[in-house]
Amino acid sequence: MPHTTPSVASAASVDAEKNRERFVSAFRWMLLARTFEDKIAALYRAGKIVGGVYLGRGQEAFSAALGMQLDQKHGDVFAGLIRDQAGRMAFGEPLLDSARTYLGSAEGPMRGRDGNIHRGRPLRGMPAMISHLGAMISVVNGMLMAKRFRGRTDVVGGATIGDGGTSTGAFHEGLNQAAVERLPLVVAVADNQFAYSTATEHQYACENLVDRAIGYGVRGYRIDGTDLEACLEAFAEAIERARRGEGPQMVVGKLLRLAGHGEHDDARYIPPDLRDKPFGGDCLPLARERLLDEKWLSQDELDELVTTTQESVDEAVARAQSEPDPNPFRESWHALATKHLAEGTLPAD
Repeated sequence: MPHTTPSVASAASVDAEKNRERFVSAFRWMLLARTFEDKIAALYRAGKIVGGVYLGRGQEAFSAALGMQLDQKHGDVFAGLIRDQAGRMAFGEPLLDSARTYLGSAEGPMRGRDGNIHRGRPLRGMPAMISHLGAMISVVNGMLMAKRFRGRTDVVGGATIGDGGTSTGAFHEGLNQAAVERLPLVVAVADNQFAYSTATEHQYACENLVDRAIGYGVRGYRIDGTDLEACLEAFAEAIERARRGEGPQMVVGKLLRLAGHGEHDDARYIPPDLRDKPFGGDCLPLARERLLDEKWLSQDELDELVTTTQESVDEAVARAQSEPDPNPFRESWHALATKHLAEGTLPAD
């Protein structure tokens, strides 16, 4: 039988199908994150959540595109921040873990003992967030160094940060260390125009945050953070380059935070005309329009996805609400990192 090779047309067809599957998968994570956070915001306003609630509204495409393209089973690391619900779940955080932590369930990953955003499962590559936001880059650096010492050089660490966090000393020290050590780090900078209420023009003087990558000898990418396809392509390239030993990569996505800093903040300091800027769009309806225009999903399929997503969120929240709070009379207050307590609970008496 003569040897044949796939035609250019068939190869292009395969690539197109892969792109469609990737886009649809990312949209599912975006929709799940938005639906869940809408539910959590409603519970917060009803007084049923203790602590703050910080929404990733408008940032889901940028977050999911990184989280879903890292490989938890391979040993990759993902350090998400307060607006990375989409990326966390795309990487592997169960929806129930999120619901349990927000609602203080003793069955959750932090056993109801920590703030609702300071959650993680380090053994699965998800370090718990540190509120000093520039600090997570050095945490991921440390995890990558530890893997290197064990002979693993084929894993990638993703760390997310906002524009305000890039003004902290920890960001610069961490990025410099990663560059010097040529660590397989991907830094995702969500340039969402405000550090709490401080506008970007009062935060940095460079033309674009990606210029900071050049100063450290790091490859930088500047993208539209509202464009899901652009986010997927940039993070795919950055992860691939980091994995094959090309050192740290920094992806800067320009977008607008479509909510206050937290649900306690009415965001009156955000000028309304910013929503009319190219970066002011909402990534979720933009991605939905693309799905319909390309006929990657029908309207009926989209409607069914919305319904099943809402059902999944309602089920997870209802279960977490039915679970017990921590019992101070039998709780051991040792650090969860203590060997026999790590990511577990005390046995029943």
